[in-house]
Amino acid sequence: MRTYKTQMEAAKKGIITPEMKIVAEKEYTSPEKIMESVAKGEVAIPCNINHKSISPEGIGAGLKTKINVNLGISGDCKNYDVEMQKVDMAIKFGAEAIMDLSNYGKTNTFRRELIEKSPAMIGTVPMYDAIGYLEKDLLEITAEDFLKVVRAHAEEGVDFMTIHAGINRRAVEAFMRDKRKMNIVSRGGSLLFAWMMMTGNENPFFEYYDKVLDILEEFDVTISLGDALRPGCIDDSTDAGQISELIELGDLTKRAWERNVQVMVEGPGHMAMNEIAANMTFQKRLCHNAPFYVLGPLVTDIFPGYDHITSAIGGAIAAASGADFLCYVTPAEHLRLPDLNDVKEGIIASKIAAHAADIAKGVPHARDKDNEMAQARHKVDWEEMFKVAVDPEKARAYFESTPPADRHTCSMCGKMCAVRTTNMILEGKTVEFCTEK
Repeated sequence: MRTYKTQMEAAKKGIITPEMKIVAEKEYTSPEKIMESVAKGEVAIPCNINHKSISPEGIGAGLKTKINVNLGISGDCKNYDVEMQKVDMAIKFGAEAIMDLSNYGKTNTFRRELIEKSPAMIGTVPMYDAIGYLEKDLLEITAEDFLKVVRAHAEEGVDFMTIHAGINRRAVEAFMRDKRKMNIVSRGGSLLFAWMMMTGNENPFFEYYDKVLDILEEFDVTISLGDALRPGCIDDSTDAGQISELIELGDLTKRAWERNVQVMVEGPGHMAMNEIAANMTFQKRLCHNAPFYVLGPLVTDIFPGYDHITSAIGGAIAAASGADFLCYVTPAEHLRLPDLNDVKEGIIASKIAAHAADIAKGVPHARDKDNEMAQARHKVDWEEMFKVAVDPEKARAYFESTPPADRHTCSMCGKMCAVRTTNMILEGKTVEFCTEK
């Protein structure tokens, strides 16, 4: 019988939960250290009490950088089987989180199946689901209606929810004063902005924030404070709207912690490389070192079809500079709903960024697999290389597509392979290319 409602409440009481023990083992640290970080809010363990299949993960300072995969049903792409194949792919390649961003029809059927099978933590954006779930147009939705959707998602077992509570009237005023090239590019943020402007009311998630926290506390749902005013192009980054909202998110972070609700804070989407490190510092300072969740950031705007790469560059810099959680971006970003291959490319690009950052940050054991690969390459042991590779099928397919005459090399260098040459010399052998057969 739990004597606490949330992981944060347990941590503040000095209780080490089963989830903290699992996270500690995964992170090569002690449960006590995880407990202390959760109590301070520097680490979150999103883990809804109704998500029974979850394998808990920690997100935050000193831990491995985690990645999230977005998927879901839209009006133009309603194939549930394909979306579930994307789920299987995300799990196969080790994504720690999956966000269901479905915005068409009765989404709870897909979401319940997802929660039932997924060991990855599940996130949603209730604002996306409001119109379909409530079967009302935006202007007809009330503040109480929005809360009903939050409760429905919590009851289903969602582990974290993006709630755009920071786009209040103060933040909107700053946004309106400082003209942007791209205005608001957050889907949830734009819907709330439209609702506020049409009704003349305050953001309901801000006005009734305590009621939101009541629901999240009841089911131990982590709030991911959404950045409705995130920059949608590099020219809009670090402007008054973005920073004004971030200040609001810092206050909302403290209010959630006072209620023992775990918090993540979401960050910029498009940003030039030279601004990224400073933005990570701003967030950690203004939001009291809460875990930071970033989309990209994309470091240039002119490579549609390749935005998994522009995102991976920004994500690696962001994570090395303090971000804790990366949202993947696929080659289909800005163009269409991603297909299975897009999802794979996005996952791998994001995993590269996260892993590279973990090496740079000195996360415990981050280099272990790289050292294993180096040893396998030193021995020119192809089977061992494929075993260590994150995507062994692709590595093997490339190797076998142009097989070398000598299996101790590859088809690029052949017998002039530097590793082979050096190994032979160190073994006391003579290297004679013209006479070797």
